Amino acid sequence: MKLSLTLTNTAGFSPNALVEFAQTADRLGYETLWLAEAYSWEAFSQLGWLAGVTKRLKLGTGVVNVFSRSPALLAQSAATIDRLSAGRFVLGLGTSGPQLVQGWHGVPFEQAVQRLRETVEIVRTVLRRERLVHEGEVFKLRGGIKLVDEPVRPRVPIYLATLTPAGLRLTGEVADGWLGAFVSPAHYAESLGQDLQKGVQQRGATAGPLETCAYHSVVVTSDRTAGRDAVRPQLALYIGAMGSRGHNFYNQLFRRYGFVEEAERIQRLYLDRERAEAARAVTDAMVDEVTIIGSAPECRERLVELGRVGFSEVALQLTVPGRGPDGMLAAVRDLAPR
Repeated sequence: MKLSLTLTNTAGFSPNALVEFAQTADRLGYETLWLAEAYSWEAFSQLGWLAGVTKRLKLGTGVVNVFSRSPALLAQSAATIDRLSAGRFVLGLGTSGPQLVQGWHGVPFEQAVQRLRETVEIVRTVLRRERLVHEGEVFKLRGGIKLVDEPVRPRVPIYLATLTPAGLRLTGEVADGWLGAFVSPAHYAESLGQDLQKGVQQRGATAGPLETCAYHSVVVTSDRTAGRDAVRPQLALYIGAMGSRGHNFYNQLFRRYGFVEEAERIQRLYLDRERAEAARAVTDAMVDEVTIIGSAPECRERLVELGRVGFSEVALQLTVPGRGPDGMLAAVRDLAPR
């Protein structure tokens, strides 16, 4: 199992601290640094900058959505970062949800899975430098234009971040890899893995194996209560507000894990703007389902257990309560691949 790192938000890092974080990960043998975007700093610019100060580390969008940029622009951006990094870029794509797509970008959240499928097809066409003619349900592109420049690689790896049954099946069918958020090792096989495998059964003969990367929250602390409290607000945000009352992928995921009443209460409180109360409603059991908490040696032991589930890569989303970037760097060193 390969170890990687993911940053959902780089706002807590100065530019120099972010460079040091990436260079430390590069030097210590981490596989990939995944950068999220949502409504924080834009991902591609940061990755282009980090490409120039790292040597070996893969650099991935973890993730950008397929509504805020056209497929052709996503392909251009992928080709650009792949060139700047000498072939180290990974394109992580997702649909996001209606709150972000409609509320932030002003784009209707429609035909999400079909849009994801067509985006993958178009990105691959552009990177092969074929003339772009696409007649789909979402995109109709008839200009016959092709990319002027020769990409470093004609096929940049595309990972899809999906959670719904339809999205998981699509990932298994067409993607190079899967990015899984809030993965419960105990429930992975029946809640997520089954639909991924249904998609894998539809893969083309030349597609190769599907890589699986689980984003996993790791809190390095000897105070388990403080560790749980550190991640409750993020869980409350995703379970409560990343979508509408009837359309929240993360809320539905925790319901599949068995937290039906808890997920309903958290969502009700969050959407009623009682955010602190929503965070308190995230139970210890919910935190422990998707989080590793402990000292660095304890976290290392738990990561080995996670590897037995069968993921090819685990991306650590690190938290060190009460400490800033320096604490994060220390954790990166303590948990480095050996």
